[in-house]
This record gives sequence, structure tokens and C-alpha cells, in this order.
Amino acid sequence: MHDKLLIIGAGGHGKVIADLAKKLNRWNYIAFVDDSPDHKSILGFDVVGTTQDVFSLIQQYDIIVGIGNNLLRRNFLEKLKVAGATIPSLVHPNAVIGMDVVIGEGTVVMPGTVINCCTRIGRGCIINTGATIDHDNVIEDYVHLSPGVHLAGEVYIGSGTWLGIGSVVSNNVKITNDCIIGAGTVVINDLLDIGKYVGVPAKRI
Repeated sequence: MHDKLLIIGAGGHGKVIADLAKKLNRWNYIAFVDDSPDHKSILGFDVVGTTQDVFSLIQQYDIIVGIGNNLLRRNFLEKLKVAGATIPSLVHPNAVIGMDVVIGEGTVVMPGTVINCCTRIGRGCIINTGATIDHDNVIEDYVHLSPGVHLAGEVYIGSGTWLGIGSVVSNNVKITNDCIIGAGTVVINDLLDIGKYVGVPAKRI
């Protein structure tokens, strides 16, 4: 653990992570790296280089990936892991976390979320604002739950899957890897084929 935090990506998701990290009071200094030449300072935090500079900084900083795209986030995190970077998880102080909940490194949990007991969340996930996860869920690596997603009990979400804002998953449902679940979609049956799903109930398109 270092006293400085480096956020990869100074876009919208990166800014929300910086705001969350500031509230945690775990780091004396928070900075970004970003490939846009227009970014010099974000929310008062310095932009100290580009993504090409990250691996020269891993001995000085804890590093979190502030990129919403699941595939890009996974690629960065896997390279950082091999390089020996210190990768924290960040849980907002206003999140409600139940007993026996496991949260993997590189995962961020935003304000207003509820994660009930005996749930396991993998590496590099985004549990976004106001999402709720009931008991005994398994959420694999690099999943993104958008704001207002609601998962009932004993749900399984495969790695790399993205659930759009306001989507709902009924209890005892399994969703396979690398799916996209559209905004407002209601999933009441297992989704075992990779694809895009929308509607009430969810249908593959």
C-alpha cells in the first residue's frame, strides 16, 4: 500500500473514482494518467502523464483503472497484475456491505449501493451508483453494473458482462460471459448465449 493513488483515465468514470477516493482519506496524493492532451488537471487533481507512463510509476502509487469499457479495463488490470502493481478496491463510505462479502482488487463500489451477505464480486468490476445486489450472488471479473441495477438472490453474472441502467435480474438466474443487457431490461430466465438482450422479459437481438 502506497500513500499515493494513480487513476488510469480522466474521463467520466475516472472522475467519479477520484471523488470516491478523496472521500476515503486513504491517500495523501491522487493523480491521473490520460492520453488526451487537453487534460492537465481534473477536479484539482494533477494529470502526471499518459498511459505509457503507468508502468514506470507502479513503485510509487497504488493504481486503479478508471475506464468504463470492460475489455479495456481488463486489459490494463491484467498487465498491471503481471507487473506487480498494488491494485486496491474502493468502496464508497455510503455503500452498505453485508457480512461475508468478498470484493476483488480493482473493483469500485459507488455511493448508495447495497451488497447483501455472502456475495462474491470479482476483480475489476464496477458496481455503480444505487445498484443493489441481494444475498449469495456471484459476480465474476470485469462486470459493470450500471446505476440502478437490481439483482435478486443467488444470481450469477459471467465475466465481462455489462448490465445497463435500471436493468433487473430475478432470483436464481444465470447470465453468461460477455453479454450486454440493455437499459430497463428484465431478466427472468437464464441467458446462456453470449449476445445483446433487451426488453421485458429479456430477448436476444
